[in-house]
Amino acid sequence: MRIVAIINQKGGVGKTTTTANLCHAIAELGSKVTAIDLDPQGHLAVSLGITAQDIGGIDEAMLKKKEVHQQLISVRDNLQLITSGSKLKDIEQLTGNNSPRGVLLKNALHGNLTDQDFIFIDCPPSSGLLVANALIAADEILIPMASDFLALQGLSHLMGTIKRFEKALQRKYKTLLVMSRYSPNRRISSQVLNVLLTHFPEQILATVVRETALLAECPSFGKTILEYSPKSRSARDFRSLAHDFLESKVMYGNK
Repeated sequence: MRIVAIINQKGGVGKTTTTANLCHAIAELGSKVTAIDLDPQGHLAVSLGITAQDIGGIDEAMLKKKEVHQQLISVRDNLQLITSGSKLKDIEQLTGNNSPRGVLLKNALHGNLTDQDFIFIDCPPSSGLLVANALIAADEILIPMASDFLALQGLSHLMGTIKRFEKALQRKYKTLLVMSRYSPNRRISSQVLNVLLTHFPEQILATVVRETALLAECPSFGKTILEYSPKSRSARDFRSLAHDFLESKVMYGNK
């Protein structure tokens, strides 16, 4: 089982879009996938068609009120979801817990979901306790990137955070990037991608996900792009990205 944190401390880079569509595309290929919504906003659940607000989620598992397997919701073939839950936002303010606050998610997952091939964790756009829980629980990191220079500045901060965790935990993450909001008609897009290729050689997944209106529309219908517009360019991008992820297919040189 591979545990992957999908993380970027900058908002608006396509984390939840990447999580929902990539998870579905990988599940389509036959892998067993669990997606965890670790963002108190709960947008991943909405993107997958789960809108009830009173569903218990990863919050109760982290607070030891329920076992994590009790919180699973089957949302597609080979794909199950654990929602955020209404108490997740309170975890950031936890004090006086009997166990270190940063290992709540790791402890909740320990010994569970062993039949799954992948666990993907959709992280909030922050650098707080929830992100710390995701980093401590995960083996791998996937960083969605928008093609603008502000995203580059945010990435510098994120990589510093990752390095601090690697030092503290005395381990190295497998870290990959994905161009999740790429606009091929904008010069800035290719400029940002070339900067990334220079600083992160062989770490950027080969497929860029081109920004389209369809990707913005499908969450309002509770569908992934593979369902909402299965023959669209965006659906092809995510199916290609799923193959890249499974095969660790990355870019080389300037694109």
